[in-house]
Amino acid sequence: MKNTIISIVLLLFFTSRMASARQESAGPYYPSFDGTKIYYEISGNGYPIVLIHGFSGSSQGWKDGVLYGNLLKAGYKVILLDLRGNGRSDKPHTDAAYANDAEAKDIMGLISFLNIKKYDMVGYSRGSIIASRLLVLDGRVNKTVMGGMGDAYTNPDWPRRIHAYRALMGDKNLHDVDDMVSYIRSQHLDEAALALQQKHQPSTSSQELSKVKKPVMIIRGTEDKENGSETRLQQLIPGSKLTYVPGDHNTASKNNQFSAAVFFFFQ
Repeated sequence: MKNTIISIVLLLFFTSRMASARQESAGPYYPSFDGTKIYYEISGNGYPIVLIHGFSGSSQGWKDGVLYGNLLKAGYKVILLDLRGNGRSDKPHTDAAYANDAEAKDIMGLISFLNIKKYDMVGYSRGSIIASRLLVLDGRVNKTVMGGMGDAYTNPDWPRRIHAYRALMGDKNLHDVDDMVSYIRSQHLDEAALALQQKHQPSTSSQELSKVKKPVMIIRGTEDKENGSETRLQQLIPGSKLTYVPGDHNTASKNNQFSAAVFFFFQ
């Protein structure tokens, strides 16, 4: 009897250790709908807010600005993730991996995986493009901040998107995206994955945006001249708000004024 009890205790101990080891080796990853592993972080215990980074960035970029820390200090639960093809997430090199709202599906799946019933989100630059898709696709979205974005992404044939794809695939004749390509190469990022993100970058039509009934705030840097017209984008989304903060496309999301605008809108 004594030996049986000892055997059971040892079995439970090693089973627990093995489960713990599997969890540690897996890391903070969510296995998405097609098996792509999506890296994510959760900090805080309050109302959930998802932060969505821009093109060729990662979740860690939010930590360079003041918004991330301010949200945690205010008691929010902050969810960061690396969009597929970026950061620590998997970087598949197939068209199917990025088509048909794959990135939005990653986020919706993660939200379900975390058993979250309602959430707010902040997207910046390309993160706003993905946030726009979530506005259309996910009824659990409450309030949305779209930073660094105008109406250009509503055009499925947006020339900058097409030029970015072609340049990353080796076309040397498209100099309007030279700065972007130079940065990507200087950081030794995965050009094939980033090219496919541009090839399959989703657009949200004016008809879709006209049906949005959730609160939306558009935040634009005063020196940000990229990605189309923010005033036109505001007109496309019923009841949306528009505000400006200091900075250009690369700096506006990092300052105190951006954080303050987000807090004013959420609260």
